[in-house]
Amino acid sequence: MKSSTKEAAKGLRLFPLRRIVMGLAVGLVAGSVVAAYRWMLERAAAWMAAALQATSGSWLGMAGWFAVLFLLALVVGRLVRWEPMISGSGIPQLEGEMAGKLDQTWWKVLPAKFCGGFLCLLGGLSLGREGPSIQLGAMAGKALSRLTSVGKSEEKYLLTCGASAGLAAAFHAPLAGVLFSLEEIHKNFSVSVLISVMTASVSADCLASLFFGRDPVFQFEIYGDLPMEYFWMVLALGVVLGLFGVFYNWFTLKSQELYQRAKFLNSTTRLFLPFLSAGILAYTVPALLGSGGGLIASVTSGQLTIGAALLLLAGKFLFSAVSFGSGAPGGIFFPLLVLGGLTGGIFGMCCSSLFGLPDAYINNFVLLAMAGYFTAIVRAPLTGIILIFEMTGSLSQLATLTLVAGAAFVTAELLRSEPIYESLLGRMLQRQGQAAPEKGGEKVLREFVVMHRSSVENRTVGQIQWPEHALIVAVRRGSEEILPKGSTRLKASDTLLVMVDAEKEGQADDCIRALCGEDFETSR
Repeated sequence: MKSSTKEAAKGLRLFPLRRIVMGLAVGLVAGSVVAAYRWMLERAAAWMAAALQATSGSWLGMAGWFAVLFLLALVVGRLVRWEPMISGSGIPQLEGEMAGKLDQTWWKVLPAKFCGGFLCLLGGLSLGREGPSIQLGAMAGKALSRLTSVGKSEEKYLLTCGASAGLAAAFHAPLAGVLFSLEEIHKNFSVSVLISVMTASVSADCLASLFFGRDPVFQFEIYGDLPMEYFWMVLALGVVLGLFGVFYNWFTLKSQELYQRAKFLNSTTRLFLPFLSAGILAYTVPALLGSGGGLIASVTSGQLTIGAALLLLAGKFLFSAVSFGSGAPGGIFFPLLVLGGLTGGIFGMCCSSLFGLPDAYINNFVLLAMAGYFTAIVRAPLTGIILIFEMTGSLSQLATLTLVAGAAFVTAELLRSEPIYESLLGRMLQRQGQAAPEKGGEKVLREFVVMHRSSVENRTVGQIQWPEHALIVAVRRGSEEILPKGSTRLKASDTLLVMVDAEKEGQADDCIRALCGEDFETSR
C-alpha cells in the first residue's frame, strides 16, 4: 500500500514534465507535417502562375489548362470518397472528435488532406491553408497517441496540441495557435493543458521559421495609433462587420445546402463547378484565385478605387462560397481574413471621402476589419486579436482592435448567428444521422465519498458507467490526490471530485450517489 501511494505521488509530480515532453514531440511532428504542406502550397501557387502565363493568349493552351483542372477535380473527388473526413476545413471534424461524436482515421486523413489541399490550391480554388493545417497537426498528435498507446483522455490533449502546432506553423502565430486551440477546440483554459499546448505551438513555430523565416504573413505599413476622434468609426465598422459576418455564415451554409440538394451531383461531380470557375477566373480576374493575399497588398498600397474594391469583394465572396460549399479540402480562415481586409479598406476609403479621415489611416481599418470579421464569424475574439497581431507584426492597435472585435461580437450575438464551425459540425453530424453536441454551459464541482460495499468499490474507473454529463477530475485518498485514469481502482473512503454540467447536476447527483452507495448506507 505504501509503495503504491509513493508511485502515485511520483506520477503526479512527473505529470507536468510528461505533458511538456509530449507537447514538444507533437509540436515537432505536427510542425514538420504542416511545414511540408505549406511548402507544397507555395509550389502550387508558383506552378499555377507559370501555367497560366504559358497558356494565356493561346486557345490550345487554355484548353489544356481546363483539361488539367478536370483531372484535378477527379482526383480530389476520389480522395474525398476514399476519406470523407477531409472534406472542407477540417476544424469541424476536429471539434466533433473532441466532443466524442466523430472518430477520424489518422493514417487516411493525413495523406488525403495533404494531397487534396495541395491539388485544390494548384487549381486556384479560393480556400485557405489554416483549416487543413490544424487538421493535419491534430492528426499528427493522434498518430503519436496511438503509437505510444496513451489513454483516451490524454489523446485529446495531444489533439489539442497538434491543432495549436498546425496553426502556429501555418501562420507564424504561436500565441494565436494556443488561444485558438484552447478557445475553439479544447474549450478549456486549464493550466495543465496550457503548458503542453504552449510547448507544442512554440516548437512548431520555431521549426517552421527555420524554413520560411520570421516575416509576418501580411506586410503593410500602419501609420500609427488611430486618434480617439475616429473611434466612432471603429465602432461603426464593428457593427458593419458583425452584419456582414452573419450574412457570410448564412451564405456559406446555404451554398453547402444547394450543393447537397443537387441530387444529380456526387462528391466528385460537385467539384467540377469550383474548378471550372477557377479556370474562367484564371483568364479574366486572376486576382481572385487562391487564398487572396495579393488583394490585401493591392488595397493597402492604394492601388484600388472604391468601385474596384467592391467588385473584387463581391467576386471573392462568391468564389469562396462556390469553392468551400463544394466540399473541397480547404479552409475558410484565410479567405475570410481577406474579405474582412477588403471590407475595412472600402470602409476606410468611404470615411476618407465622407468624413475627412486621413488616407494614411486606411490601412488601420484594413487591419481592424480582419480581426472584427474573424470575430463575427468564428466568435473567438481573443484569437482574432492575437492572430492579427502576429500575422501583421503590428502591436500598436490594441484599443481599437478590442473595440472593433467587441462590436462585431455583440452584433453577431444579438442576431443569434451561430459560430461557423459549430454550424458546420452540426450539419455534418445531421447528415450522418447524429445529434449535434450540446453547447457547454456552466460547470460545478461536487464531492462524493465511496462507501463500503458500494457498487464502485474495488472497480476501476473505466469499468463504471458514469453519467454522461459528469467527469471524474480527481480521487482523494487520505492526504494523496490521484489523477484518475481508466485503470484507477477505487477504494472505500475515497473522495471523488466530479465536474458536472450545472443543468444536469440533479440527475448526475442521483446517479453518482447511487453508484457510491450513499443511499444504501443512509437507509440502514
